[in-house]
Amino acid sequence: MATRRTGWKRGLLVLVTTVAAGPAAWAVSGQPVRPPVSSGSDQRAYTISDNVDLVLLDASVKDSKGGYVTDLDKSDFRIYEDGHPRQITQFARLDTPVTLGLVVDNSGSMGRKRPYVIMAGLAFAKESNPQDEFFVVNFNDYVGCGLSHDVLFTDNLQQLRSALYFGAPQGRTALYDAIAYAIRHLELGHRDKRTLIVVSDGRDNVSKLTYPELLQIIKASRATIYTVGLYEGDGDDANPSVLRKMAHITGGKFFEPQRLEQVQPTFDEISRDIRNRYTLGYAPDEVNDKHTLRSVKVTAQKDGHKLLVRTRTTYTVAH
Repeated sequence: MATRRTGWKRGLLVLVTTVAAGPAAWAVSGQPVRPPVSSGSDQRAYTISDNVDLVLLDASVKDSKGGYVTDLDKSDFRIYEDGHPRQITQFARLDTPVTLGLVVDNSGSMGRKRPYVIMAGLAFAKESNPQDEFFVVNFNDYVGCGLSHDVLFTDNLQQLRSALYFGAPQGRTALYDAIAYAIRHLELGHRDKRTLIVVSDGRDNVSKLTYPELLQIIKASRATIYTVGLYEGDGDDANPSVLRKMAHITGGKFFEPQRLEQVQPTFDEISRDIRNRYTLGYAPDEVNDKHTLRSVKVTAQKDGHKLLVRTRTTYTVAH
């Protein structure tokens, strides 16, 4: 892999109303900066502008046997927003580049698990699209980016290795703050598809952000989130329902490896899912004061057979 644009800093981000691909509607205005190391977050930074005129969905499609279906056309899909059909105005089925964040628990109980996660993450990056860009978020009592301060994204394996190994496993678990931080960092990326892989072994016990606040941030983001639950012993400290819900509402997937040796195959499956997704776009209804949370449903069929579609189920519009 060749190193590209590492350390590139973005300037003014103007209002976005049409883009090529991405997992959900998103538009902001202002001057984004690299997120500071933090153990908290301001949820006002994660809202969709009320003059967005395009919703973009990142969708995975499988058949009844669990195989990916990759040969569908626009006419094979149907989109419903709040139960009403919407015309599909954009459609793509290419392996498009992605901005991807590895959000890795670095709390005290992750000591013996971390080498497995690092090996899986590096193998994932090595086999990725050459135009993908990566960053790493490490979290325990505090949250921070593992890359050097002047490097926002990279595709350099040595930089990723250093970022994943950054700091010794210790302390508690600021899971919610870490995901909010990573979502903010995603918006500095150069790719239209934006994905997080979150690896954690326990419930949140130190974040300043609450779980309901995090869900609002997630619903207003473009991120597709994959979650990997790695639990210690009998898993008394685990909270898989939180990881499962975050993945579900963004169209990602929750994984629960039973052994550390299964971490690598889990990352391989995530890679296949990312590479076999469709992008669907449609024009939403105008925003009113009573309904800013929108529900989304996508269906697909081929030759009369219904298919299983996994995509974002809700999004939030601010006004």
